[in-house]
Amino acid sequence: MIKGFRDFILRGNVIELAIAVVIGSAFTALVGAFTANIINPLIASAGGIDASGLGFRIRPGNDATFVDIGAVITAAVTFLITAAVVYFLFVVPMNRATARLHAHAAAPEVEQEPMPVDTALLTEMRDLLREMAGRDARQ
Repeated sequence: MIKGFRDFILRGNVIELAIAVVIGSAFTALVGAFTANIINPLIASAGGIDASGLGFRIRPGNDATFVDIGAVITAAVTFLITAAVVYFLFVVPMNRATARLHAHAAAPEVEQEPMPVDTALLTEMRDLLREMAGRDARQ
């Protein structure tokens, strides 16, 4: 049982997955900082000077009833940025590599059909006659 666990942990897929999680976490922090510090202020400015962002209060004077539409827009922008980076940095290159592998593997080697015996004999006779004619012309 322990040997199976060790084999599972040392397999390349688990290590690659761990690396992907670490990189994903770092990238999420980067996108979060971008949206919090650049996108959020831009969206909040659409709400006006006295507003606390792009949204509205269901009950005036009660901050707990603030519906923050800007936060939803920010989450959508975060998702789109993350999806675009994952697609263009990981999916597209992987698809190209897979297509190349399949193109090389799928290209069947063209097998030549064996030449019929009579055609092979006639071809040999023709070649021999050409050789003999060439020797006679040189002499």
